Amino acid sequence: MRLTSAFAAVSLLLSGADAALQQISNWGTNPGGLTLHAYIPNNVASRPAVILALHPCGGSGPGYAQSTRYGQLAEQYGFLVLFPSSVQDSNCWDVATTRTLTRNGGGHSQGLNTMVNWAKTTYNADASRVFVTGTSSGCMMTNVMMATYPDTFAAATCYSGVSAGCLAGSPGSSPGSANPTCANGNNIKSAEQWAAQARAMYPGYTGAYPRLMTYHGLSDTFVHWRNLGEQLKQWSAVQGVSFSRNVTNTPRAGYTQMIYGDGTKLIGITAQGVGHVVPAVEDQDLQWFGITGGDPPSSWEVWLAVVQFRFMISILSGK
Repeated sequence: MRLTSAFAAVSLLLSGADAALQQISNWGTNPGGLTLHAYIPNNVASRPAVILALHPCGGSGPGYAQSTRYGQLAEQYGFLVLFPSSVQDSNCWDVATTRTLTRNGGGHSQGLNTMVNWAKTTYNADASRVFVTGTSSGCMMTNVMMATYPDTFAAATCYSGVSAGCLAGSPGSSPGSANPTCANGNNIKSAEQWAAQARAMYPGYTGAYPRLMTYHGLSDTFVHWRNLGEQLKQWSAVQGVSFSRNVTNTPRAGYTQMIYGDGTKLIGITAQGVGHVVPAVEDQDLQWFGITGGDPPSSWEVWLAVVQFRFMISILSGK
């Protein structure tokens, strides 16, 4: 099965794909002036999953699509990927204003949720398999989306961000406009204080919150790694789970997983020697989301698949 997966991945890479990143114009109410590109694979699965993928400051949806493997994996597994863009405050996501920190408040969070609704309606997507991920500012926005629209997302992953509400009340959300207290890792609260701040973004909600796997580099001085601890305080209190154990050198050498509860609701991951930002681990993301199962193909399996693929081509071509 693992070799079959590796072979399929290699076949896709060698044969190419016709699908392209599409700019979407009429996706719905857009209070924050956002733009949307969507990666629609050649063969969309029946009732596909949806991943909302959020770029860092200074980035864009198309740029994030190019720098990550979510589109390539969408071709393999048939899910949809939404790559929105923020076009204000150095292209950072608004994670500071009351508008965005309130459900249906007329800010970025509402616009992003509307994009997800567009995908669910247009492609008959599976509402129980909607996920969010992001890097830096995108990770910060991921935390906000978990708090403002917990009933939209089943799970989340993010890289090098901060807790939901860490920048609340800041004059902006970019490195040039934000209050530095949060990014410097000095916005310290108790777990219950953080949890109360998250719950206040959707008052009266009593349902489940998304599962979270969140990464941070221990050499990150731009968004201090102390923010990982504050995220884990927040979501462990929201989820009602406590730290249980560490798992070292997972998913990569020098990475340590901090497991909460039985490991199905919350995992924090530190990356030794990694600064800002932690590179996306897309295969691990898909496993966390439940889109795939098991470990990704190893390097020797991919090599063997390449050899077998070329052997088959040589037979078919008579060479």
